[in-house]
Amino acid sequence: MTWEENDGTRSRILRAALDLFAAQGYQRTSLRQIAERLRLTKAAILYHFPSKAHLLSALAEPLLFDLESLLDDAGALPPQRARWTLLEGWVDTMLAHRGSLGMLYHDLALVERGSTYHRLVRIAMRANEIVAGPDAGRRERVRGVQAIAMCSDPVVFLLDVPAPVLRADMLDGVRRLLVEPAPAAGATPTAGATAVDGATPTDSETPTDGGGSASTARVGRRRPGRPRSMSPEQVRAARVMHLAGTHSADEIATEFGVSRATLYRHLETSDNNETVLR
Repeated sequence: MTWEENDGTRSRILRAALDLFAAQGYQRTSLRQIAERLRLTKAAILYHFPSKAHLLSALAEPLLFDLESLLDDAGALPPQRARWTLLEGWVDTMLAHRGSLGMLYHDLALVERGSTYHRLVRIAMRANEIVAGPDAGRRERVRGVQAIAMCSDPVVFLLDVPAPVLRADMLDGVRRLLVEPAPAAGATPTAGATAVDGATPTDSETPTDGGGSASTARVGRRRPGRPRSMSPEQVRAARVMHLAGTHSADEIATEFGVSRATLYRHLETSDNNETVLR
């Protein structure tokens, strides 16, 4: 959902408000400044938006609508597919609204805690429940909250990181959280230790593939030897950046914290391994 494609007065007001909120902050931006930028009267702004808080709520609407749609789609799936559909979709939704998200996240809490704020809370709580899974215990619920934060906060705080790199790193991090839970105090990890729900995908799978007999048999097992230097998500993102020609090999390697030789090794592997590129 978006309002940016429209060119009516209401959309022009929202674009101007977003620019000013991003440049100087919500609190320091007045309705008069917004009106002056558009060469409108303050009364014209108030005709469409009774207060500045209404402006902020309207700016948040596309994000909230898309998250609610994602929750509806994920909620109709079996628990395991629902989890990874939600997490991947959450990252993609956050990145799609990246331009305004930092301002919205910081400023929504400053506004009177009305319907928009409570709606955002309900969205987050429902997302946490889907990720935790049915009949979740305390540890699963904690990880559900952590997973949603991992799929949200980096978008706000790491605006300098290219979207493909950030997406790959966020999904890699959340998979590590859910596939490789920390052992209980005093426990010794074993090669056969299972994931939180016993059915999370491995490094060689995509999160939304639904799983199968072969993939299920591999769940909970860690490969011996040195860990992979790039996750499948990172390889996919590097491949996209390389093909697009927007970054040099050195820049891509730097973004992912690997050497140029390691990058080329993974890109060459991806050329001969379709499962990496899906």
